[in-house]
Amino acid sequence: MTTVDETPATQPVVIIGTGLAGYTVARELRKLDSTVPIVMLTQDDGCFYSKPMLSNALAMKKEARDLASFDATAMAAQLRADIRVHQRVERIVPGEHQVIVNGDSLHYSKLVLATGADVRRLRVDGDAEAEIRSINDLSDYAGFRAALAGCKSVAILGAGLIGCEFANDLIAAGFAVLLIDPATTPLARLLPPFAGEVFANALSESGISLYLGRSVSSIERQLNGYRLVLSGGEQIHADLVVSAVGLVPRTTLAANAGLTIEYGIWTDAWCRTSNEDIYALGDCAAIMGRVQPYVLPIMHAARALARTLSGNPSCVEFPVMPVTVKTPATPAVVVSPDTEGQWLVDLAAHAGRNAARAVCRHADNGRPIGFALVGAATEGKAALLKEMASGAG
Repeated sequence: MTTVDETPATQPVVIIGTGLAGYTVARELRKLDSTVPIVMLTQDDGCFYSKPMLSNALAMKKEARDLASFDATAMAAQLRADIRVHQRVERIVPGEHQVIVNGDSLHYSKLVLATGADVRRLRVDGDAEAEIRSINDLSDYAGFRAALAGCKSVAILGAGLIGCEFANDLIAAGFAVLLIDPATTPLARLLPPFAGEVFANALSESGISLYLGRSVSSIERQLNGYRLVLSGGEQIHADLVVSAVGLVPRTTLAANAGLTIEYGIWTDAWCRTSNEDIYALGDCAAIMGRVQPYVLPIMHAARALARTLSGNPSCVEFPVMPVTVKTPATPAVVVSPDTEGQWLVDLAAHAGRNAARAVCRHADNGRPIGFALVGAATEGKAALLKEMASGAG
């Protein structure tokens, strides 16, 4: 096997992916090392944009082109990097420290996998499965905007974070929204049931039609739009159908290279994969066995990895990282507990309309290990974060 010492120092750090994870690693590395050669490979056009804005850009009347802050040429100049767009990375050859790109070999000193994730695909009966839309990048968003022309109603499959944000965005933009999920409350993976019920009530009052506790059995084309048959036989109609049922880490390239895959591309606390000189972060990675597809953990991982790549090995230390749900109909902030605890509802915090405050406390010492705040109760976020950081009971 080729070792680091046998690899010429002039070979670049190669980063596969130009999303938030890839670009942040490159930016942080360039701050620490002004001379290391950086090559970035992307299968798209390499534009830099804020992916979280995809789910709240419609009400702001933003087209896809409005969301792109910089194109690949501008990013290359900023980072003093070689950014190669529309590239197909065919395989990684770890023993030779190289990747095969469009049939050519490219050697690396260090390789960073920031390949992101694909949308999870639903399997439903009917003749319209292939016409279900999903929005995972700028190109998807551009197609979504175009498909909305002439539409009045949109069915969203999935009432998780992204589904709820898109539902809120669409209703604010003047569309009728039908939100469907097998769970009995929205944000079921984030909010405890009581807070989920409060959140659902706020969505309903904003005009969103909720179909909770029901799945979609089939989707059929009609002359105008689609007919959706729900579990139990109920039928509803929508002009457009959007799926928001989650993401699947892109691991094929890593798996074919023999890297360990556990939920995502497995890494240790230094973002190191099971093969030397190959690292991973972002939506594709399971850092210490956990995939965290949110902005804050990606930023923390990128900064630590940049230090490691510059010669100062640094493990990722994740602080308490709240997840903010961008739903103006009712704001929500959640810190999911990382261990078992008991959720306690604070009834005194529910003076405001559609407000909920629930704190998860450690079963043994009573210290807060998570919380869920909805509506006006989000004003208590800072105090809870401080209490969690101090370890107070």
